[in-house]
Amino acid sequence: MNQPLAHTILIQNGNLVLPAGVVQHDLLIQGDTIADIREHIPFEHTASGTRVIDARDKYVLPGGIDVHTHLNLDIGIARAQDDFYTGTVAAAMGGTTTIVDHPGFGPKGCSIFHQIAQYHEYARDHAVIDYAFHGVLQHLDETIIEDLPKLVGQGITSVKAYMTYDHRFTDEMLARLLKTTAAEGILVTVHAEDHDMISANRQACVRKGQTAPRYHAQSRPPESEANAVSRVIQLAKDSGDAPLYIVHLSTQQGLDVIRTAQAKGQPVFAETCPQYLFLDASSYDLPDLEGLKFIMSPPLRSRSDQSALWHGLSDGSIQVVATDHCPFDFALKKRLAAHDFTRCPGGAPGIEARIPLMFSKAMTRQLTLEQCVKVTAENPARIMGLYPQKGVLAQGSDADLVIMDPDRTQTITHDLLHENVDYTPYEGFTLAGIPILTMVRGHIITENGQLKATKGFGTFIKRKRCGGKIG
Repeated sequence: MNQPLAHTILIQNGNLVLPAGVVQHDLLIQGDTIADIREHIPFEHTASGTRVIDARDKYVLPGGIDVHTHLNLDIGIARAQDDFYTGTVAAAMGGTTTIVDHPGFGPKGCSIFHQIAQYHEYARDHAVIDYAFHGVLQHLDETIIEDLPKLVGQGITSVKAYMTYDHRFTDEMLARLLKTTAAEGILVTVHAEDHDMISANRQACVRKGQTAPRYHAQSRPPESEANAVSRVIQLAKDSGDAPLYIVHLSTQQGLDVIRTAQAKGQPVFAETCPQYLFLDASSYDLPDLEGLKFIMSPPLRSRSDQSALWHGLSDGSIQVVATDHCPFDFALKKRLAAHDFTRCPGGAPGIEARIPLMFSKAMTRQLTLEQCVKVTAENPARIMGLYPQKGVLAQGSDADLVIMDPDRTQTITHDLLHENVDYTPYEGFTLAGIPILTMVRGHIITENGQLKATKGFGTFIKRKRCGGKIG
């Protein structure tokens, strides 16, 4: 493991984004944790060998927490380009200090522990930032039900169920699962799309020869998301108000259903992703098969949906921005799906751009800095059982932080990023500020675009029970 260059670090004059607001304060780090935050911490009061970082005119944010990644994902026809080394290097370069990864499916009939053990092997001695896992569900039987509490004992306090794909859960399975998780304090995260509707639409597209990228979006209309969201919310309510987390929300229709449930006091959390906030369905019509870059599920939506999601972040009905980082090379997508979008591996990169994109929106006043931190760090930590160890600048919390320079603008290009994939969907976007230093547990991981940590520095974080109160 990499050791810190200095046991004590003093960050002076920074604009710290705290839960109570933005203040110009000093921040003292001793070992792995934040020891003090005050308006002024005299250097002479610190230990010998203290490194001093002048953050004047910079912003100091809690390190980003990305609770939806797919590193080293094997989908049978392809494997995601980023493993736990390259993916976490890219995350760190972008200001993310912790991920909670969604493992892929394992062998048919495998135990709930199989993929967790596999992913520990993938991440151990590879990750450069801290990490945790969600459980993945691909079938449901009495053994799975009995094993769910044991998963909590391993520090894995959320599980994912899919309402589409080969290992989809029926409504009956979801109802049984939710009754168990409600009793055990486990958070169910759900990929909510109506499988029957999508399957029928895809078959119709193929029959009609409608196989260009644009038909991917048409085969998964907004109703396919809203219908599934509505069904699973009702199932959660009928199961004793089981806590529920909707991943990668992409539509106004889905958001409206969630808002209605939240207004009635139901514990429903919503996550959206940068691709649904910054991109829209017009990308599918780009020439030279470029639309294949944006094949993901759910698909990119209309600009009106995009606007609705921004409003959802502003009013708090969407609590989290995560990436669903699932990178496959454009070259591979073209090779497999040049003539048929249904053959295209779904997913796109984004783990490095998330914090800079959201920070830029704060700099242009579309969000406040406090809102930016809430949706990228504090709320993910609270919901996923990491708070206050992670997700906040506070005395006693892990010294996970990112320093952003608002005066350095940058245009995103693939060549500038560290994701191990041959394109970025955010090519040409201008950033109003970039990360210049990322720290995990008091250790400088990246500084001025240079990696400072060794492979394997990151550690597995056991999480508490999920669904924490959102302030």
